[in-house]
Amino acid sequence: MGRRALRRTDPSLDLSGNLRVFDELPDPWDPKAVFGRRGPLEVEVGSGKGLFLRTAAAARPEVDFLGVEIAGKYARFAAAGLAKRALHNAVVLHGDAARLFDALLPDHALAAVHVYFPDPWWKKRHAKRRLMRESFVRRVEATLVPGGQLHFWTDVEEYFHVSLELLAAATDLEGPLDVDESPAEHDLDYRTHFERRMRQHGEAVYRSLFRKRS
Repeated sequence: MGRRALRRTDPSLDLSGNLRVFDELPDPWDPKAVFGRRGPLEVEVGSGKGLFLRTAAAARPEVDFLGVEIAGKYARFAAAGLAKRALHNAVVLHGDAARLFDALLPDHALAAVHVYFPDPWWKKRHAKRRLMRESFVRRVEATLVPGGQLHFWTDVEEYFHVSLELLAAATDLEGPLDVDESPAEHDLDYRTHFERRMRQHGEAVYRSLFRKRS
């Protein structure tokens, strides 16, 4: 399923507290320069419209969330949703997640990494562009604190199993641990907008959880 058109956002919203580009991030990494504090930090790769960021930031104000979105209009939309709700513990980075993990995030910096419905790159010749590749999952493992978690969900069964095999071969993460599908209590009670669409259309969602060993 392709992405749907975005609603217009309020042009008067100040996004400066919720939107960054890569060159605005501190190097070396210092979360206090982004969030004004040094607390537990979780990264979502591919934030889309920002449903996960909004929900998680509101539910866990003691945790900071950095969402990474490569599409500029989606990054701004997600940031606008955070700004509208005055969620200061969540920031959207308009940029490339692989660059963030490779060039900036230090080891033992993250409490969790969330990867929900990444682009499957269907064509065989494009498979090397998939996010879930050896270099990326090794960096995820390195950036997690002991006990930190990797959440990986997809609607593509082949991508799911290939990724689980990759994680088993390339990392020492514990898993995959089972993740149950919980019933939605309201229309936006889903992890992401994409999960909402898939489940409302009766499509399968493949979920996994990995944990860094202590």
